[in-house]
Amino acid sequence: MAEFWTPEWMEFAFMRRALVATTALSASIAPVGAFLVLRRLSLAGEAMAHAITPGIVIAFVVAGLSVGSLLIGGLIAGIGVAALTSLLARVTILRSDASLASLYLIALAVGITILSAAGSAVPLKSFLFGSILGIDNDSMILIGAVATITLCAFVVLLRPLIVSTLDPTFFESQSKNPQLIEQMFMLLVVLNLLAAFKTLGTLMAVGLMILPATSARYWSATITGQLLIGFAFCLGSCWAGLLISFYAPETPSGPCIVLVAGVIFVISLLFAPLGLRAGLKSVAAKTRARSSENVQQSKEIQHEIP
Repeated sequence: MAEFWTPEWMEFAFMRRALVATTALSASIAPVGAFLVLRRLSLAGEAMAHAITPGIVIAFVVAGLSVGSLLIGGLIAGIGVAALTSLLARVTILRSDASLASLYLIALAVGITILSAAGSAVPLKSFLFGSILGIDNDSMILIGAVATITLCAFVVLLRPLIVSTLDPTFFESQSKNPQLIEQMFMLLVVLNLLAAFKTLGTLMAVGLMILPATSARYWSATITGQLLIGFAFCLGSCWAGLLISFYAPETPSGPCIVLVAGVIFVISLLFAPLGLRAGLKSVAAKTRARSSENVQQSKEIQHEIP
């Protein structure tokens, strides 16, 4: 009887491992993505995903496809780009967004050049799209460790992040080192991108970080609501994507997960309380208010003309 109610996909160890890994990854990556969206740093997440590319590639060429080497290489590249971006923003006329864009493009070009020079020794498909259905013990440990570090860090950073997000001027006036929170948060971004790299690859990792967060933004106006809904969307995208790729083996799991997240985004955009309809109503109300104001001004002008 128990066997009758057991889903077919639960009989395979690789599916059970993938479900556990994506659950831990969702709990870790969802709050990071939520604050990236709230702090208007969504494109910075994309930039950092490409910025860690040369570190990962160099680590692979030197030490092979081991979790330790990829973690060290990615951390060095990510932290190096973030630190150099902050330095250039302080000592040159470029703003941080322009500095980050310039550096991540250079890093991406370096990574692709090394990847091409390494030739067939590099598993290009796995590198770009991940291999969640073939996740090993070391990768499971990495995801679990990153999730633990992220959730513990948010216990300490949640209040400062909320204050600095909602009122950065007040936060800077009350904090001795306001840049420390930004640097610690970007470190969490790099760590989660590295954890997602083994499962979703460099192209898809940032998709799971941003799409559930932007979808949740349409459903809730509170930070707590966005965090909870973002986690639910993230987890649902992972599980649904895994099931689709299981029953359609020709479909890569990483892109399928992100595609499901994209479908959730479109549904949220069309039907959520704060989605497209609310935006159109707000635009219409502003247009009516502006028209009414123009009519009132015209009447006042006509009244003043003798």
